[in-house]
Amino acid sequence: MTESPKDYNKTKLACYLGFVTQAVVANFPPLLFMAFHREYQLPIASLALIPAVFYIVQLVTDSLCAKFRNIDYRKSIIISEITSALGLAGLAFLPPLFPDPLAGILLCVGVYAVGSGLIEVLCSPIIEACPFPDKEGMMSLLHSFYCWGAVSVIVGSTVFFTLFGLEHWRILACLWVLIPLCNIVNFATCPIEPVVQGSEGLSMSRLLGNRMFWVFLVLMVAAGASEASMAQWTSAFAEASLGVDKAAGDLAGPCGFAFCMGLGRLWYGKKGQHADLTSYMTGAGILCFAAYLTAALTPFAPAALAGCMVSGLAVGIMWPGAISLTSARIPEGGTALFALLALAGDAGGTLGPSFVGLGTGSEGNNIQDGLLAASVFPVLLVVCLLIIRSQKKK
Repeated sequence: MTESPKDYNKTKLACYLGFVTQAVVANFPPLLFMAFHREYQLPIASLALIPAVFYIVQLVTDSLCAKFRNIDYRKSIIISEITSALGLAGLAFLPPLFPDPLAGILLCVGVYAVGSGLIEVLCSPIIEACPFPDKEGMMSLLHSFYCWGAVSVIVGSTVFFTLFGLEHWRILACLWVLIPLCNIVNFATCPIEPVVQGSEGLSMSRLLGNRMFWVFLVLMVAAGASEASMAQWTSAFAEASLGVDKAAGDLAGPCGFAFCMGLGRLWYGKKGQHADLTSYMTGAGILCFAAYLTAALTPFAPAALAGCMVSGLAVGIMWPGAISLTSARIPEGGTALFALLALAGDAGGTLGPSFVGLGTGSEGNNIQDGLLAASVFPVLLVVCLLIIRSQKKK
């Protein structure tokens, strides 16, 4: 009796929804900051702990995954969806049960941050292991679903709050939980192939002993920083430095940035299979540098916001492209490779926005100066790509 062919489209759908889940847990809670402030009388300054805990727990999750040569991908990715759902649902019910509601909020943030970290580490190698013909394009297409998820969360939540009021945010939180809950079934039933055939993959010490791997790690840091610097500061930049209305600034700023980033990833996923990835990323790095300079130096709000959106288009290929370049160069890397890349990307995602903050604070609280300081990251990315190209020729 012949075995029926495996349906890898189901695997693809599950990983797409995995990145949508990550977009939900990363982008929905920050929209609730004012609700937390009003309902629980929390100081606005203390709400900065929410993204801080989210990224710290995600970094810890990445680093723990890097210690394993290989793990049970099906069980681990299902755990990622369960923890994402539990943390998100917990926001609606747990905080009032604590003497300090902020402690309950941070507990939920820590739970869904574990899920987000696992999604980041596991979805890329799951797709990489599937027998798809265009791995680089598929990786770019996969990561575009984080962007579409972010746009959907921002726009969908804005519409919900406009129609029903911010005070009903708990209902919306429970609705967003349906995405990871449904995806548990997808990951439980889809085909998942071993990431490294017939091998456990390289250990973390073996990878870190490879001098070229350090170039790929720096490339990933630069990619994460180039993306996160603009993504996390665009809203404040539009309102504080450009004087744009809050709602319009959010739609043209972070939402426009995410939309353009998704377009960049979608285009490469569909049409970029004939392009040399290293050359394409080099061009994207140069375009990103130009977009940062435009946003940082122009006094005209429309031109500055256009620079923000173009930077989204440019950074779209950076994170998935860095993963594709590294996995092609070190195919036996296994779980440790993808975990270390995720760790480096998250480190860049922490370093970049901090760089903007330091640049802003040192020059009279002008966010444009902070963005100018962060323009060093796309330059660093281009330098890494030139080193990779020279090694490839050798």
